[in-house]
Amino acid sequence: MSRVFVSLFAIVPMAGAVLAQDGWTPPRTLDGAPDLQGIWTNATITPFERPEAMSGQAVLTEEEAAEAERQAALDNVDRPPPPGSVGSYNRFWFDSGTDVVSTRQTSLVVDPPDGRVPLRPEAIERRADYLRRNADSWIYMSPWDRCITRGMPGGMFPAGYNNAYRIVQLPGYVVILYEMIHDARVIPVDDSPHLPAGVRQWDGDSRGRWEGNTLVVDTRNYNGKGWIATNGAAGRIRGIPQSEDLHVVERFTRVADDTILWEATIDDPNVYTRPWTVAIPLTRDPEYEIYEYACQEGNQAVANVLSGGRARDAAGD
Repeated sequence: MSRVFVSLFAIVPMAGAVLAQDGWTPPRTLDGAPDLQGIWTNATITPFERPEAMSGQAVLTEEEAAEAERQAALDNVDRPPPPGSVGSYNRFWFDSGTDVVSTRQTSLVVDPPDGRVPLRPEAIERRADYLRRNADSWIYMSPWDRCITRGMPGGMFPAGYNNAYRIVQLPGYVVILYEMIHDARVIPVDDSPHLPAGVRQWDGDSRGRWEGNTLVVDTRNYNGKGWIATNGAAGRIRGIPQSEDLHVVERFTRVADDTILWEATIDDPNVYTRPWTVAIPLTRDPEYEIYEYACQEGNQAVANVLSGGRARDAAGD
């Protein structure tokens, strides 16, 4: 198997393995745990899944990465909306990144080796059914649009803006504050068991443990009402449903002073033909300001979408 070396660390797409920067060891908290604290961002132009045109290519060359970033800069301009559309925010409000990830991987999905999520046909059909019925009832709408949650692990996937995370550590706990929807995820790291199987939650029940310098977080007990991804940057998996059998294992490894590699292996036999893994470097940005994300369930957008659906029904469309 050929090897590709990058300036910060090497990633083996088959396994998502990471090598820390030579001679560097992570700092420690007062209680001796690896220190993951700080504000981290993950905005990137690297696609979630590998484009078909790059089939078989796991890593970009330096020249290809530079060209992708040059093209992204050219595309980052305001254009008039298409006919019949009221348009969206202008580019000032977006913060979807201008760089490929530091590993130069061609997709955020690193396993299966083709960089594609192994979806079951029935999951694709259910997503399509929800899209068709989006204005029929709130139960078919995105939990992000409803301001409930972007989901877990979906809350860690890059979006068009608000791609920041504040990590705080206390003895026995790691807390992740998500800028988007201002979720605060409290992860016990104390060998405590999962909640009873009958207790189901939107973002599951997370339990952490340390394996050397890596924080491993095991999450299960999902309520089956969420989506694996809620934002357009996730491409074709946006809107793919979760089931109660979803099981996610995350790994947070600080590989340099300014980098954490976040990996998540996602297993849901009702939705995927096999487990799959996504790997995203998080970049430390101490100058980043996290502001309130003022979003609450029952916001006006939901009512407007549903009233538009009823107007369509009345018109016989």
